[in-house]
Amino acid sequence: MEGMSDVERLVALEEIRLLKARRDQAIDTKNWELYHSLHAPHHVSHNEGLPRWEGPDAMIEGTRKSLEGRRSSHHSHTPDITFESPTRAKGIWGMEDLIFDENTLELLLHGFGFYHEEYEKVDGQWKFVWRQLKRTFVLTREAGNLPGQTRS
Repeated sequence: MEGMSDVERLVALEEIRLLKARRDQAIDTKNWELYHSLHAPHHVSHNEGLPRWEGPDAMIEGTRKSLEGRRSSHHSHTPDITFESPTRAKGIWGMEDLIFDENTLELLLHGFGFYHEEYEKVDGQWKFVWRQLKRTFVLTREAGNLPGQTRS
């Protein structure tokens, strides 16, 4: 990409990878302060089946509600990151998430798919500015298709 040396591009790639790792850690540990700090004030998030969230506060409120009484494990891998400029990038990450009942630890959901994201360098730090989760395959307790579950 014009405007970035190879070294600047590699440093930016690593900074975006760390941003994503911190996001997964923050959501699974329910560290909402850290989670908030990773997103730009104008962040927009849209997960299939849920309302569009404008700004980090709305996103965190929605995420907190969806994880109430639950534990989660998020895994992001195989990033495909492209740069539009030295301060703007897009990424697609393979993902897998597991959602468990907090008390019984029963597996409620096992999802697979892709995060489509956009990043912006704000005050010298990469931040999330847009995210959309597109699951390609989901196993749920309700559908009776998790291991050990039977269909009614």
